[in-house]
Amino acid sequence: MSQAFNRNEDWMKMAVSQTNQHFEKIKLGGGKKAIEKQKERNKLTARERIDYLCDKNKLFTEIGAFAGFEMYEEQGGCPCGGTVAGLGYVSGRQCIVVANDQTVKAGAWFPITGKKNLRLQEISMENRLPIIYLVDSAGVFLPMQDEIFPDKEHFGRVFRNNARMSAMGITQIAAVMGACVAGGAYLPIMSDETLMVEGNGSIFLAGSYLVKAAVGEDIDNETLGGAVTHTEISGIADYKFKTEHECLDHIKKIMNKLGEPATAGFNRIQPVSPKKNPNELYGFMHEGNVKPYDMLEIIERIVDNSEFEQFKQDYGKTILCGYARIEGWAVGIVANQRLISKNKKGEMQIGGVIYNDSADKAARFIMNCNQKKIPLVFLQDVTGFMVGSRSEHSGIIKDGAKLVNAVANSVVPKITIIVGNSYGAGNYAMCGKAYDPRFIYAWPSAKIAVMGGEQAAKTLLQIQVATMKAKGKEVSPEDEKELLDRIKASYEKQTSPYYAAARLWVDNIIDPIETRQVIAEGIAAANQNPHIEAFKTGVFQV
Repeated sequence: MSQAFNRNEDWMKMAVSQTNQHFEKIKLGGGKKAIEKQKERNKLTARERIDYLCDKNKLFTEIGAFAGFEMYEEQGGCPCGGTVAGLGYVSGRQCIVVANDQTVKAGAWFPITGKKNLRLQEISMENRLPIIYLVDSAGVFLPMQDEIFPDKEHFGRVFRNNARMSAMGITQIAAVMGACVAGGAYLPIMSDETLMVEGNGSIFLAGSYLVKAAVGEDIDNETLGGAVTHTEISGIADYKFKTEHECLDHIKKIMNKLGEPATAGFNRIQPVSPKKNPNELYGFMHEGNVKPYDMLEIIERIVDNSEFEQFKQDYGKTILCGYARIEGWAVGIVANQRLISKNKKGEMQIGGVIYNDSADKAARFIMNCNQKKIPLVFLQDVTGFMVGSRSEHSGIIKDGAKLVNAVANSVVPKITIIVGNSYGAGNYAMCGKAYDPRFIYAWPSAKIAVMGGEQAAKTLLQIQVATMKAKGKEVSPEDEKELLDRIKASYEKQTSPYYAAARLWVDNIIDPIETRQVIAEGIAAANQNPHIEAFKTGVFQV
């Protein structure tokens, strides 16, 4: 390999290492002291519960690991959004597992906690996956109650979803391993089956202190709403267990007896490893993603046997479209090509930019995949649509609208991987979060923003300098440089994959060599929903 490849590889591996370091800290939840307190109460941590419950020989794909990253610092932080969760297997059955992390503010719900839990229920509903709740939460984080309690996408939506999911026939199992209070008490009761651990699990609308204040009754929490009370007196819970391990073992038994799901029937054959070494994925992108590279090299290290059948190979070259297999699953791939190319008129086209012909080609390909019932994979490294008089006069908005229309109305599962830039309307056209991908992941090299940092900083600088001069203030070149550096630093922080993952614009940040695995797991999940609507497009200019 060349020196440039080796430099690229070093940069990407450093970026992956930084992601792993952040994740190791996140895995500590509320910290070592909080974990020790959990142990003193004979309780497992959220991660230990999931590890014991899920099949050891199957992949667990974590969702939202960076939720809340560097947010709520004045409140002490909310690592992992106070909830550990993901896509795993229990007794051989793929499902969603959600575990409150009691070490983070007693498992209290921050605004990002609500968003994360709703995202997990959304994944369950979209893919008709069973969902298991491991409950251990003190309820809403009261200092921020106005940001988590009353709105449509807030805390109460969880229980609305419980009811809707039940009506859809989605299995919901709740194991109460700690506190389950106030409005949160509805979640286990609205699930299909409720399990409780004696001594630690409790369900009540109001705890003993509030009961004393409200009605003057003296009672302890265990008598008020413990496992014995709810399995022998109220009938609210279905099973009680002496230990958490016994409780988790019973969940495995329940899952072992579920009927086989109907499937969507997506095509799958025996998987074949890529011919080209996936470890070489580290070496193609340049530091900061500032130079062209061949996206085809990346595709060939993700797909089975490194085989990619291109659609309209010599037309619309700034987007690659084609058919392939990933872990045996048939897929249609739509990927931004970063190489500079020539169009049919011999005009040079900048890589990573969507031109008229590439938008037209991608829209047609997406329609083909919907016609054939083939899941779509989007590989994003896009700076946006081409601008300027030539593009405007050629109808770039019209052709871009065709692509957006096709993406928005696509009925087959869409899985998006942001490998590099994801700027402006390119984010939308390449199936960003607003366009309902079943799953969306980012590499550590991803950048998500309305435009690149350099362009945005210079634009904001011009506005601020003009404002300052209008007020009669002198602005020296040194002042301009200092202001530009400050704007650029702030903007670039907002474009980082950590900023995006913290706010759940992406489901997680992944190592590039995990790309093949997460796509395959996503399609396996999507295949469990047999209900695919007829593909229709809206009105668009021709």
